[in-house]
Amino acid sequence: EAAMQASNAVADAVHCHAEAGVLTITLNRPKANAINVPTSLALYAAFARLQADPALRVAILTGTGRFFSAGWDLTAATEGEAVDADHGPGGFAGLTEFFSLSKPVIAAVNGLAMGGGFELALTADLIVASDTAEFALPEVKLGLMADSGGVLRLPQRLPRAIATELLLTGRRMGAAEALRWGLVNQLAAPDQLLPAALALAQTLVANAPLAQAAIKEVLRRTQGLA
Repeated sequence: EAAMQASNAVADAVHCHAEAGVLTITLNRPKANAINVPTSLALYAAFARLQADPALRVAILTGTGRFFSAGWDLTAATEGEAVDADHGPGGFAGLTEFFSLSKPVIAAVNGLAMGGGFELALTADLIVASDTAEFALPEVKLGLMADSGGVLRLPQRLPRAIATELLLTGRRMGAAEALRWGLVNQLAAPDQLLPAALALAQTLVANAPLAQAAIKEVLRRTQGLA
């Protein structure tokens, strides 16, 4: 019974909806959409489904509530999950080390993207953000480093001085600043976030999948693995 309850909790934490070639993946772990090992495995399963199903062309990843994701689940840490725990295939959140994923992912950042949650958003190919979204890598305040790709990916997405500032200070970057630096592709009002992400996804669905896969591969090989 305990195992069944745990399985149901994981199923509730990651919702998937497929329609018109778009797989919408929603993190739903109140209050902060924090990610533990079971949630990482469930997210990987969703992205593996995207990769394997020819009918699916694009994924949208979003969250519920105030948070896109607060990153690593500190409650899991108090229950014994190590900071360097094996989060399974795909690495932390099932995506940060899923280097062979050949289909586009759009992060629809609905709120706070903190720590590993920001690193998860950085793994996406494109970011659409609510105008209330905020981004931060506060690991440095805890004596840690953003090592689920953040310290490598952020300088690829921002001017190096700005990326270094965020990494060394742990400060929050608001949505307007993120747009100004080109970290996000577009902003939307909170109630228009998913429609905006879906419109972008449909634009991608209309384009050639093999060309998109080739573009992703060239970008990955020329930027280096995170």
